[in-house]
Amino acid sequence: MHRASWTVVRRAAAAFLCLAALAASAPTPAQPGSANSADSAGTASSAGAASSADAASSADSADPEAHVGVLAPSNLGKERPAPPFNLTGTWQHEFTGPDSWRFVPKKFELTPWAQTYYDAGVKAQAEGKVYRDDIGQCWPAGMPLIMTRVWPIDMIQLPTAIYMISHFMNSVRVIYMDGREHTDPDYVVPSFNGESIGRWEGDELVIDTQYFPGHHHWMDQGGAAIPASEDLHIVERVRMVENGQVLEIGYTMTDPKSWKGEWKTTKRFGRVNDVDLIEAECLPDLNENLPGTQSKSLVR
Repeated sequence: MHRASWTVVRRAAAAFLCLAALAASAPTPAQPGSANSADSAGTASSAGAASSADAASSADSADPEAHVGVLAPSNLGKERPAPPFNLTGTWQHEFTGPDSWRFVPKKFELTPWAQTYYDAGVKAQAEGKVYRDDIGQCWPAGMPLIMTRVWPIDMIQLPTAIYMISHFMNSVRVIYMDGREHTDPDYVVPSFNGESIGRWEGDELVIDTQYFPGHHHWMDQGGAAIPASEDLHIVERVRMVENGQVLEIGYTMTDPKSWKGEWKTTKRFGRVNDVDLIEAECLPDLNENLPGTQSKSLVR
């Protein structure tokens, strides 16, 4: 259940307790016009008010969520150690070769489940077709591919969170920095960029990301058709180097449903100061001239 849903249930329960308390404390009605009618009404009102306050207090004290948003003044205002660096700025992945944006290693061992997709992708390529170009169909690129699109990423660092907004589809990623743990898997809502929890370790920012949807989510585009399952787990170690002009991010990725072992790679991002974020939408009808979105070449 989402936090918002839990809050609604909690308030409804508190209201029910208030009504039950009022009903239990109500005296036998006095006859109209009797001397005790006014006193009885006053007593019932006082008892009801007290019971209402007690019920509301009990509901608050039993609140299991104790959740404070990252932009709440009480959260932003907490005392915290100064971070080793600030990522606020616009960053562009450094393209050092035709495959520098990829996250799939040259050698890998897939599970039988993932091998089926990979083989279908190889077959489609051999026939001059494109296999499952979901990004061309406006599905989110998701992590980790969203980090190495040809568009820059705006980053805004606050004491409680780091916001990353890609110029590609305006995809938003939030790294929570306020000390929270990952959401209970029974309550979490999976997403293509996952749930990211960050912490500082010395001069490095360590980001742990999990909880992915497990569908329409790939580790590559137009190449190795390897699916990212709901078991994908990504750990990033971020360093700022070269006098604050370069971010170096080391990736360690596991997905026991798709491949065996760990995949590791390092990407570099340079600071750019001459671009601004603008609205960007993906509309399938505008992608009709792309090979991957044409019905003749697209293999679903």
